[in-house]
Amino acid sequence: MDVRTYSVPGVSCDHCKHAIETELAEVAGVTASEVNVETKTVTVHGDVDEGAIVAAIDEAGYDATPI
Repeated sequence: MDVRTYSVPGVSCDHCKHAIETELAEVAGVTASEVNVETKTVTVHGDVDEGAIVAAIDEAGYDATPI
């Protein structure tokens, strides 16, 4: 299982966190995700293509950059 972390500078509240986690939960292969509002990062666990993760975060309305 892979663990990947992304910088998501637009994350600023619990609504942001919920929107991103909801989109990531729908991606096949994602087993868990954590959004840290304080550090503006998203950590994703699972065997999934990086493009699918970035696309899901984009669908939630945020830009993501791999760290």
